[in-house]
Amino acid sequence: MEIKVGFEIAYAAVQPTPMVIMLSIHPSRYSDIVGTEAIVAEPDVPIGFYRDSFGNVCGRLVAPAGGVTLRGSALVRDSGLPDVVNPAAQQVPIDQLPDELLLYLMPSRYCETDKLTDIAWSMFGSTKPGWARVQAINEYVHGHVTFGYEHAHHMKSAHDVHETRTGVCRDFAHLALTFCRCMGIPARYCTGYMGDIGIPPEPYPMDFSGWYQVYLSGQWYTFDARHNMPRIGRILMATGRDAADVALTTSFGRMDLAKFFVVTDEVVAA
Repeated sequence: MEIKVGFEIAYAAVQPTPMVIMLSIHPSRYSDIVGTEAIVAEPDVPIGFYRDSFGNVCGRLVAPAGGVTLRGSALVRDSGLPDVVNPAAQQVPIDQLPDELLLYLMPSRYCETDKLTDIAWSMFGSTKPGWARVQAINEYVHGHVTFGYEHAHHMKSAHDVHETRTGVCRDFAHLALTFCRCMGIPARYCTGYMGDIGIPPEPYPMDFSGWYQVYLSGQWYTFDARHNMPRIGRILMATGRDAADVALTTSFGRMDLAKFFVVTDEVVAA
């Protein structure tokens, strides 16, 4: 299948303001892009692209006084298959993990393993290591947390989510991946496009989505604690330790969000 993705995000600014944006499709999906991905700014200020330490594509620009509108669009080929499910995937002993994966066991800005380790072991210590353990964590978070945009807060951590039992997709992911780290399973945060493909449309405006990946049997597998079911049409944009590493936009000065529009639609042949 082919999926049309894009966004229009506008900010108001009183004075020229440097920005970093992370709105590009992840390099792992480059071969699936039909033609080229377009990301432009209006007014037409230059955007310089670079790779961060996680391999994500970032852009640098200076928004002029008055503000800037960022627009992106791409057509992406997709297998049309749901997320891979592999119940035989095994947990890799920590002493056998590649060095570069150890940071995905460590605490991070929104994922306080030190506050949740005892809770995690009390709840999941008797589960079978590997896929079954991650699925048990996923199901717990899915059932424990109530979704709602009114519960969104940029300072909310995994421990906060566990205490308040509310959140948005990033909060579901933060809590689940923190529990995985507590149990010795490398886990990383993911952000990207995911539309209502293969399911009844959800009664919310289209948005970017947050999920997580765990490292089992030598590879990364996708899990989604908010939906707790394999989904079709995920298009990865960025990965990191948590949402702090994959912020869509970062401004070095005061800016006010004026518009936020995202599209993720399957292209249906006429």
